[in-house]
Amino acid sequence: MRAHRHWQWHLDEVYVKINGVTHYLWRAVDHEGEVLESIVTKSRDRKAALKFLKKSMKRHGRPETIVTDRLRSYGAALKDLGRGDDREMGRWLNNRAENSHLPFRRRERAMSRFRRMHTLQKFASVHASVHNHFPTERHLQDRTTHMQTRAAARAEWRRLLAA
Repeated sequence: MRAHRHWQWHLDEVYVKINGVTHYLWRAVDHEGEVLESIVTKSRDRKAALKFLKKSMKRHGRPETIVTDRLRSYGAALKDLGRGDDREMGRWLNNRAENSHLPFRRRERAMSRFRRMHTLQKFASVHASVHNHFPTERHLQDRTTHMQTRAAARAEWRRLLAA
C-alpha cells in the first residue's frame, strides 16, 4: 500500500443486466482514481457489501476514510466491521467513483452487453488493470505530448502481450 496520509476510498455500485437479470458491480476507487477492487454480486444488500469490503480490505489494507453514496448497505456493513465512524457521505463527494463507471459503460455498450457473470467479472478486473497502468491525464497535456504518451503506452501493452 502506498504511503499517503489521506488514503481514501470511494465505493460505488452500478447495476449491469446479464441476460435480462440485474446484477451489481461493486467498485472501490482510491483517491487518485485507480480502481482497487471490483466484484459482481446478484444482490445489493448488507451481505454483498460486507463481502466486498472484506475482500477489498484484505487485499489493500484499511483506508483512513471511506466515501460512499447514501446506500444503507454500506453503513450496515461498515458497522459490522466496526468502521462506521470514518464513513463520509455527501452530494458530490463520490464523483470519483461515479466517473470511473463511464469508460466501463462505454465499453459495455460496444460489447453489446454481457452474457455471463464470469465474463463480466473478468472484464471488470482486466479493464481496471489496463486503466490503472496507462492513465492518460489528457486535461494536463497538449496534443503532441498526449499522442507520444499514448504511442508509448500502446508499445508497452503490445510488449506485455507478446511475452
